[in-house]
Amino acid sequence: MKTTQEVAERLVELCTSMQFDTAVSELYDDNITSREPQGAMIEFVEGKEAVIQKGIQFNEMVEEFHALEVSEPIVAGNHFSVRMNMDVTMKGAPRSSMDEIALYHVKDGKIIAEQFFYEMPSQE
Repeated sequence: MKTTQEVAERLVELCTSMQFDTAVSELYDDNITSREPQGAMIEFVEGKEAVIQKGIQFNEMVEEFHALEVSEPIVAGNHFSVRMNMDVTMKGAPRSSMDEIALYHVKDGKIIAEQFFYEMPSQE
């Protein structure tokens, strides 16, 4: 069974190489919960399949990924966080930078919860 540090390092490795599907299939618990900020397109999902579908919906909104930076993880007990910064062009929108903190909870070597913190774009 992987430690929280090992899970964190593997997630960073997979996300840095944009292997998000592999990260979900390898590291996520079947009953994962995923939370986005209030006002996000999808604020909460539960279950690995729902997380996969959320990722598909996000990818369908993207015109082009220009770059992705993922920080080294900060681990505390069964939790870790990383900073993610995406340089992306969303369909019908100008190129922008999406900067967020991702917090993960690990149990029995699997990620059981994820939560993302970022500013919602202005609707003005």
